[in-house]
Parts: sequence; C-alpha cells; structure tokens
Amino acid sequence: MKSFETGYLERVPVSQNLLKTVRLLGEYKGRQDLFKEQAPQVLETLRQVAIIQSTESSNRIEGVTASPERIRELVARRTRPRDRSEQEIAGYRDALNSIHANHVRMAFNPSSVLALHGQVFRLVPGQGGHWKRKNNKIVAVMPEGIRVVQFVPVGVRQTPAAMATLHERFDSRWDNGDIEPLFLVAAYVLDFLCIHPFSDGNGRLARLLTLQLLYRAGYEVGRYVSLERVVEDTKPGYYDTLYRSSQRWHQARHDLTPWLEYFLGVMLVGAYQEFERRVGLVTTGRGSKTALVLDMLGHMTGDFSARDVLERCPNVGIDLIRRILRNERKAGRLGCLGRGPDAKWKRV
Repeated sequence: MKSFETGYLERVPVSQNLLKTVRLLGEYKGRQDLFKEQAPQVLETLRQVAIIQSTESSNRIEGVTASPERIRELVARRTRPRDRSEQEIAGYRDALNSIHANHVRMAFNPSSVLALHGQVFRLVPGQGGHWKRKNNKIVAVMPEGIRVVQFVPVGVRQTPAAMATLHERFDSRWDNGDIEPLFLVAAYVLDFLCIHPFSDGNGRLARLLTLQLLYRAGYEVGRYVSLERVVEDTKPGYYDTLYRSSQRWHQARHDLTPWLEYFLGVMLVGAYQEFERRVGLVTTGRGSKTALVLDMLGHMTGDFSARDVLERCPNVGIDLIRRILRNERKAGRLGCLGRGPDAKWKRV
C-alpha cells in the first residue's frame, strides 16, 4: 500500500533503460498475439510444459519438493497427494489452473486473495484462506548460521486493513490510467510481499497474483513459459532486489527502482525471450517435443542421465528421450558412459 500513497509513483525516477524495457515488452506482447493466431498447436505444447514447471519451481523456491515423476502425476491428476509437500503442490496446481482458465472472470480483491490462498492450502487442514494470526519476520540465514532480520512486515492487527487499502489504491490507479500498468503490477507485488499477509505461502501467492495481473494487463507469456522457473533461475537477484526495495517501505521512502528493473527487465523480458526461443525451436519441423529435448541437451553440462533430461522436459516421455539420446550418439554428438537405464551421457 505504501507504493500507492499519494504522489509516490509519480516521484519514482524512470530511467532510459526502464523506458526501453517497457517498449520492448510492448513489442513482445504484439508478437505474442501473432503467435496465438499462427501457431496454436505449438503454444499448446508450451502450455503443458509451463504448468508442470510452474508448479514445481514455485513450490521448490519455498522448500516444498517432490520427485519430477510425482509432480507430473499430480499435475495430470493421475495420483493423490501422499504427504504435506504433495498436498501443497496439488493445491498450487489447482490455483494455477484456475487463473489460466478463469482470469477474465476472476475478481481481484482481498476476498479473492483469501480464496486463492485457501485453494493452494485446501488439502492442508486449517492452513489456508485466512490472514496470518501471528506476527512474522523476513529472516536471512548467513553462511555462518547467524539469522538476520531483513524486514518486519505489517502486524497481525493491521493486516486486513492494509490489504483493503492496497486493493483500493491499486484499483484507483488502474482505473485512472495515468501510470503504466506494468509499473502498477510490480508495485502491487512488492507491497503484497511487504505486508506478508499470510503465515505461509506468501511467495507462492505473490507469483500467482503476478500471473493474474499480467493477464489483466494483456501480457500472457505466463501461460506458455513458467514465470516461476524464471524466478527460480534468477533467485539471488529476486531476493536482493526485494530486500533493497523494501527498506524504508513503512515510511513510503523506499526505492522501487531495483524491484522494477528485476520484475520487468529480468523476469518478464526473460520469460518473453524464452517464449520466442521455444516457439522458434518447435516450429522447425522436428516435432515440438523432440525440439525441446534437443535444445535442453545443448545446455547440459557435465555427465547427465536420461532422468536428468526428463526432469527438465517434464512433458516428454522417457522412451522418446532415450531414443533421442541414442540418435545423438549415432550422430557423434553424445557419448554414453555406461549401460542400462541409469547410464550417464556426455556431450562430445
């Protein structure tokens, strides 16, 4: 809410680099609409991959993990959760699918945020759908094991009012139309994380709300490329810019620029770059899944197994991956370092 105090956004310095980033994102948005018309089957393949990667990455960032095979089974609804981690993964899957399917009709208010949190934790009794009941702190653990408090969020008693104010101010600025929508989305996400309204799941909710708001602004890249995977791959920058932009937030004297530069220039531009790269790969005539595996092989370093490739291409069957590996060995581009299903491979 502090980023939406009167006059704050107007005082944020907008560099030439940020202006270029916004223009670039506008160009990506235009090409995104063209791809939707010309390559719907290609985009469906990317959509399936993105759902699995988003579910996996957003939970893994928070330390909630399961094997790639279990995640694929859970996303496909071919199995039931076996433990707390898998319950949270299944809940995130449902919330993610709900946004993809219903974003046009979804409300955006404190009640809908509570409902989304409840959906993420629907299989964990008593955990979801209510604001935090204890004060929380954002703590970093230093290499020597020392815990350092980096930020103190809004207190328990102030949280409902803070969320109501955030949404009232966000809606007002959005409807007024005098601020670039992408800046409003980034500012909302920062303020949400500074309020830290839940006892658990704040990071995951922030990423789901990011997806919902980007849809609202017309940026649909999160349907085809996992924004969560981009955040996971750039995690140090994600946490660093959150820390830098949250300092003095309570006084509305914080510096929004580091977070804007990360949110727009690293996460969103990175997602669109990955989107266009993948669209190019899967329109080469090789077949979309084969193209994705070959691309992934080109980025593997050191020794790896077919299972390692499967983890990075979760919508591709293991039999197809092994067949591609054998073909690449025949072509002299890969070497096999053993025998059997767990054999290691290496680029030649």
